[in-house]
Amino acid sequence: MPTSPAHLSRLDLELRRLLAERPVAVLGTLDEHGAPFVSMVPFAVEPASGALVLHVSALAVHTRQMQAEPRVSLLVMGADDWAESPQALPRVTIAARAEFTPRDSAAERPLRAAYLARHPQAELMTQLPDFTFVRLVPISARHVAGFGAARSVAPDDLARVLAGIAAVPPM
Repeated sequence: MPTSPAHLSRLDLELRRLLAERPVAVLGTLDEHGAPFVSMVPFAVEPASGALVLHVSALAVHTRQMQAEPRVSLLVMGADDWAESPQALPRVTIAARAEFTPRDSAAERPLRAAYLARHPQAELMTQLPDFTFVRLVPISARHVAGFGAARSVAPDDLARVLAGIAAVPPM
């Protein structure tokens, strides 16, 4: 059940807003030699479980890397405000474990619903046979709310923040 905004701290509310407003993230994966690789991915949040959701193609490098090594990192950044210092840019880095879901399974249904609620234009891609949904199960997070306002977010606190995010279409 989603946590009421009245029961969250100011920083938790800022984190929830950041994740709800920003539909694209930077995904960090590891290649076969353990070297880092980053790519851009649209994402959603499945509010019942608090999992992050990706929809990926088997042709993508990051997909093969997640299948071989499920430890990933996701960076979500606030909108760039040229009036501010880059160090003041709100952001969160979430370490997670990637779990692939079988097509047309019960596990896939809530991920599909959350993803398409946020990215309705992806409906046609869900019909392509090489695309699959991936659940990113958060392990830890580092949240920077602004210059000098950084904190680690405990897994239970992160789960409460993620569980309250409604499907918000991109602006």
